[in-house]
Amino acid sequence: MIRTLLTASLTIMALFSTGFAVAAESIGMPTVLHPKDNPSSPEKIALGKQLYFDGRLSADNKVSCASCHDPAKGFSNGEQFATGVEGKKGGRNSPTVLNTAFQNFQFWDGRAKSLEDQALGPVQNPIEMNMTLDAVVARLNGIKGYKDQFQKIFGTDVTSDGMAKAIAAYERTIVSGEAPYDRFKAGDKTAMSESAQRGMTLFFNKARCSACHVGPHFTDHSFHNIGLPGDDEGRAAVTKSVGDKGAFKTPTLREIGKSGPYMHDGSLKTLEEVVAHYVKGGNPNPQLDEELYALKLSPEEISDLVTFLKEGLSSTKYPDQTAPELPQ
Repeated sequence: MIRTLLTASLTIMALFSTGFAVAAESIGMPTVLHPKDNPSSPEKIALGKQLYFDGRLSADNKVSCASCHDPAKGFSNGEQFATGVEGKKGGRNSPTVLNTAFQNFQFWDGRAKSLEDQALGPVQNPIEMNMTLDAVVARLNGIKGYKDQFQKIFGTDVTSDGMAKAIAAYERTIVSGEAPYDRFKAGDKTAMSESAQRGMTLFFNKARCSACHVGPHFTDHSFHNIGLPGDDEGRAAVTKSVGDKGAFKTPTLREIGKSGPYMHDGSLKTLEEVVAHYVKGGNPNPQLDEELYALKLSPEEISDLVTFLKEGLSSTKYPDQTAPELPQ
C-alpha cells in the first residue's frame, strides 16, 4: 500500500513539474493538461482526428488508430489482441484511449511517457501498421488536404513531429466523466441503483479494489503483477528490474463495461471473470503484488460489484466519436 501511494504521489508531482498547461475541466474529472510545447486548438484537434481514423498511415492503407481503438468498442477493439496489417496479431490487448489524457505512462508496460511519445509507435510496429516514418510522411505530403493543414497549423509540410502532436491533441479530447458514480458522490442519491450502491461500498472496502483503482481516474498510474499466467515481461522490459516482471499498468475503470475483453493479454472475457480472478487472489508467482490475496465474496456481492463497474462508471456523455471526412 505504501508503495502504491508513493508512486501515485510522485506521478501527480511529475505532471505539474514538466511544463503542462491546463485546459477546461470535465464534470467528474480533473482538468485536462496540455504540454506547453503542444497547445491545443480546434484546427489541430480536427487534424489529429483525421489522422486517427486514416488507414493510409499503414502499409496496406487499411489499419488506422481507430482499428484497434474503436469508439464503438470502448476505444479498444473488442478482441483479445490487437490486429494489424495483413491480419497479424499482437500479443497484448488494445488498451482504451479513454482518459489517457490524464496518464503519465502509455502502453501496458509504460514505455512511453506522453501521448506524443506513444502516437507513432504503432505506425512503425511491423505487426500493427508497418510503416517507416519517412514513408508515412512522404505519403501524407502527397495528399494536398494534409499538406495544407500542416502548413496552416505548424507552418511546415507534413512532419512526424506534427503528426504526433496532432494525434495527441485529439486523444486528449477523448474524456469520460459525469458517470452515475460522479452524480451520486455529488449528492444525487438516485443516480445509482441499490445494487450499484452496494457494489460501490464493496469496491472501496471489503473487495479493496481501490487499493490500485483510486482517484477520479480509477487508477494509481502504477504497475502491478496481478498473477496472470504467461511469460510477458511487462514493465521489467522497460526498467530491467526483476521486481517488475509481469507487472502491467493499472487501467482506468471508466467505461470498463464497454472495453472488454480484459487484462493486458485479453484473457478474461467478462467483468465477472475479472472479479473471479481477484477473488481467488490471482495465480502465485514470485513477483505477485503485495495487494493481492484471496477474498471471500458471496455470489450476490460479486453481482453487486460488477453492477457498480458497469452501471456506476459508464458515462451519460460517452465520447462516441464518428469518423471524419478524410483529406484528398
